[in-house]
Amino acid sequence: MEPQEWYCKNLSDTKLNLNKVNKTILYISIIRILLFVGFISTIIALWNYSAQTIITGACCTLIPFLIMIKVHNRFFLRKQWLEVKADILNKELKGLQNDYSDFDDGKEFTDAEHLYSFDLDIFGRKSLFQAINRTCTPIGKNTLAVWMRYHLRDRKDIEKRQECVKELALKNDFRLKFAITGMINSSNNSDDCDIRKWAETESTLSKSAWSKLLIWAVPSINIILLLCGLTNLISMSWFGLTFSLFVILSFSVIKRATVLQEEYGKKLKVLSTYARLITLAQNEKWNAEGIKDIIKKLEINGKSPAEALNALTKELDRLDLRNNQILYVILEGSMFFQLRQMIRIETWKDKYGKYLSEWLEAVGKIDALCSLGTFAYNHPNYRYAEITDTPFCYEAEELGHPLMPEGQCVKNDVLIPSRPYFLIITGANMAGKSTYLRTIGVNYLLACIGAPSCCKKMTVYPSQLVTSLRTSDSLSDNESYFFAELKRLKRIIEMLDDGMELFIILDEILKGTNSTDKQKGSFNLIRQFMSLKANGIIATHDLLLGELAKSFPEQIKNYCFEADIKNNELYFSYKVREGIAQNMNACFLMKKMGIVIEE
Repeated sequence: MEPQEWYCKNLSDTKLNLNKVNKTILYISIIRILLFVGFISTIIALWNYSAQTIITGACCTLIPFLIMIKVHNRFFLRKQWLEVKADILNKELKGLQNDYSDFDDGKEFTDAEHLYSFDLDIFGRKSLFQAINRTCTPIGKNTLAVWMRYHLRDRKDIEKRQECVKELALKNDFRLKFAITGMINSSNNSDDCDIRKWAETESTLSKSAWSKLLIWAVPSINIILLLCGLTNLISMSWFGLTFSLFVILSFSVIKRATVLQEEYGKKLKVLSTYARLITLAQNEKWNAEGIKDIIKKLEINGKSPAEALNALTKELDRLDLRNNQILYVILEGSMFFQLRQMIRIETWKDKYGKYLSEWLEAVGKIDALCSLGTFAYNHPNYRYAEITDTPFCYEAEELGHPLMPEGQCVKNDVLIPSRPYFLIITGANMAGKSTYLRTIGVNYLLACIGAPSCCKKMTVYPSQLVTSLRTSDSLSDNESYFFAELKRLKRIIEMLDDGMELFIILDEILKGTNSTDKQKGSFNLIRQFMSLKANGIIATHDLLLGELAKSFPEQIKNYCFEADIKNNELYFSYKVREGIAQNMNACFLMKKMGIVIEE
């Protein structure tokens, strides 16, 4: 079944079920109102009868009323589930039409100094991240961003990731359940950091002798005084006095309990969401070794951490009882409840805190893999790259940009067969050079994170991707455009000097200087790249750079994008051709705009 058909069918079924649930909720609400009216009417009607008769009659309506409340809550949760499901399916259908505006764009990860993400529009509005991101947890979103900022460079690691993505692409129901579960119980980005911080803080109460003595002594003293009072050995006032003293003494720990409850309580309860996600992942049958390895980290001596996380949630829920003033007095006076609960929570932390980071990371990886799996499922015509160990290779057929609509996407081939090797791309303005560079870079990145690429076939060798496509001025750093570009090129040279294997993509190098200087500098830069065994692509308007192919006939290849003029109109094929560009369009366009150009 095609993605469009699958999403439409599921959305139709979801809307049908949602309508049924809404009707059921309406009927239950009406029944609840009638039962409540019946409860009041029964009490009024039986007011002159015995108390036993009134209670019996009232229970006949009150008990069904309470049952209806519970049933109503269940259907309300079902409604919430279906609404989130319908929202996800609607967004995916929009995504299939290249509208990713409803998805998180990860703009906070934008970094102009990054090796390639800023140049290739990896983050931000209409970015690759926005097209891929389907994460439902903050840790999943951060994990996906890290994968896209620091791509894999080992063949086995990439192939292992590919195996995981391929399996998840087939598990539509699992991915959908995982996303719904995470979104219904969403958390803030800071929650995960605070949880880790809490897990690393030292426990003091659970290791303190005075706190252990108090939680043992308070209930013991109360029981002894109560029994003595009931048997008339002493006055009951002693019990009351001691009880009141314990309530007053409990004020000494009220601040610590409040800090735990307010700063960490709600955030730690987010762990119940992770418990549900862990349960979903563990209940699924997996074949990919990479996912099996992640699931193994979600075990403690063969047991699921979901039980431990749910146990912590229950302890935190019990601590919330202190918010009720009547219960506060009863619980503190009888058993020093706040201190007891804080010790129980610290004991949990001492036992399981060291595993929390691993659990969060495991959930984040599954969440990020689900995003890549959805991306793969939504693009059945994309292909996984074959990863080679032989440096260097980038060979692709019918390569297109994944963010361009299928009907507008002109696809091209690319071949970089060995090391060192450079493609020099010349061509007119607007002919497609920059788009071609970004297409090559984005698909290379997709291949190196284990996702399918927009191509018919692809073989790549994973080197570190580095680009310089849109260097800009920096007013705050008093830095010119030219100097900013020199810094980027210097960084590339230093990485090559350090022995790093790079795949370099440059657009119009040394733009900020005069043509003679630029030409001389460009020639020498490319020669240095060749001596350092680098690989890459350079787009330029300087046709003379194409002459370098004569000096390096086996290591430099010229390609171009031409602008054809027919019947006094400009036409772009956006297809790459061999050789050096022959046609330029600047003067032609200026004439069309009414600017006089002397022949």
